[in-house]
Amino acid sequence: MPRTLLTGATGFVGANVARHLLAAGHDVVCVVRKPNLCVEGLPVQLVSASVSDEEAMVRAMEGCTGVLHVAGIFDPGPGGAEAMWSLHVTATQSLLRAARRQGIARFVTCSSSVTVGFGPLDAPGDEDTPLDAERIYGRSGSLLSYYRSKLESERITVEAGGVVVNPDFVLGAWDVKPTSGQLLLSTARRWAPAFPTGGKCFVDADDCAAGHIAALERGVAGRRYLLGNWNLSYRDFMTMCARAAGRRPPLFPIPKPLILAAGVAGAQLQRVDAHRFAGLDASVLSAMMQERYRSGRRSWEELGVPRTSMEVTVEKTLRWFRDHGYL
Repeated sequence: MPRTLLTGATGFVGANVARHLLAAGHDVVCVVRKPNLCVEGLPVQLVSASVSDEEAMVRAMEGCTGVLHVAGIFDPGPGGAEAMWSLHVTATQSLLRAARRQGIARFVTCSSSVTVGFGPLDAPGDEDTPLDAERIYGRSGSLLSYYRSKLESERITVEAGGVVVNPDFVLGAWDVKPTSGQLLLSTARRWAPAFPTGGKCFVDADDCAAGHIAALERGVAGRRYLLGNWNLSYRDFMTMCARAAGRRPPLFPIPKPLILAAGVAGAQLQRVDAHRFAGLDASVLSAMMQERYRSGRRSWEELGVPRTSMEVTVEKTLRWFRDHGYL
C-alpha cells in the first residue's frame, strides 16, 4: 500500500484529493492546522504541524513514497502577501527538503491556472502560452502577489525534479467556504438577470483530484499540467446552472461601465474589509469580462485525466450544496 503525505486536506481541492487517494488504496497522512468537516471521519493519519516546519515534515513523511502539496491560500488582507509567500514558497521549500531527506522521489505541487496564459475559444492557452502578469493582474496588489508566489512555488518544484499541476475553475463537493462554487450558488438562489461577457475553463473536482494522483504516479519530472476540461462563456455556464436549479437563465450582458464603477467602489470597500469585498477587485472584475480559455490537452493525453460533462458536474455540485444546507 503506497503511503502519501498530503497538505491542504481541509480545503476544497485537497478534500477531494484525500478521498481519491483513499479510494486508490493509499495510506494517507494529512498535515493540517486544525481539522474541519473536510477530514471528519476519514481513515487518515492527521498531523497537526506547520508545513514550514522541516523537522516535523521529516517525521510526518516516515514511510511515505510520495508528497502532494495542495495547501494554498488567496489572502487579500493586510499581511496577505507575506502569508501567501510563506505557504506557497517557504513551505514548498521545507517540504522539498524533508522529502529529499526521506528519499522520496515523487513530489507534486498544486499551483493555479493564474500562472498559465490564456486565449480565445478558437486558440486557448496552454502550459507554454506566455502571460504578461502586470498587464493582467496589475502592478501591485493581492492578485499579483498570489501570482508571484505561485510561480515561485512552481520554479522551485521543477528545479527539484517535482511535478506541477495547475487547476483552473474547479466545481464540486467540499467547497465549504464556498469559493468557485459561489457563482453557481448565487445563480441557484435567485434569478440573475445579467451575465459577465467573458469565459473560463472549468473542471470537475473529481477529475481535478484524479489529475493530482495521476501526476504523482506518472507525471513527467519538471513538467506542469493544466487541469481544465471545458471552456464555457459565463453566459452559457450561468444558463446551465439556472436550468439545473429551476431558475430563469440570465438575459443581459453586464455593461462595461458598470464593471468599471464596481471596481472603483470595490477599491474603497476593500479598505474596510479586504476579505469580504475581494470579489470587487478591479482585476477580478476585469477577468470576468475577458475570454480566458485554456486547454488541458496535456493532462488528458499524458495523465489520462477524465472529463466529466459540465451538466453532470453542475448537478453534482448543486446536490452537495443542498445536502449540506447551502441551498
